[in-house]
Amino acid sequence: MNKTSSIDIGRAALRMAITSSRQEEEVISKEYLKENVITAAVDFGGDFTSSIRKIIERTVVAAQRQNLVPTSHIGEGAVAGAAKSAIEQIFAKAAGFNVGGKIGIARQGEHICVALYFGVGLLHLNEVTVGIGHRSIPFNNSSEKNL
Repeated sequence: MNKTSSIDIGRAALRMAITSSRQEEEVISKEYLKENVITAAVDFGGDFTSSIRKIIERTVVAAQRQNLVPTSHIGEGAVAGAAKSAIEQIFAKAAGFNVGGKIGIARQGEHICVALYFGVGLLHLNEVTVGIGHRSIPFNNSSEKNL
């Protein structure tokens, strides 16, 4: 990836979200790191509507733990905004149901994307839904320019 666009980073976030194991996450993360794309993923499950705040919180915490965003209102706001955009895309399908799946996050430079990949279920009748959100984060210091 010489000149990376938001669509490339969205693809990386989605690829992290669709992983089926921690081992697969690690392999893909290492591949992307060679291209200066930092990634993270976190599992999530529960009642969708009452858990929207938890989805956003988990996304922000995962992004901070993997150093995708600075611990500031700018970094937290960008990743929370991208997560909220992804949630809005799946709201109609998931509202009132339980969801289970994964949140994928990817960043390179000023691009950060959050992808949600959830199974939406009632008993054994499951549906699948995907949402992706993007935000831009300005560089705050010289060390962050390596992202």
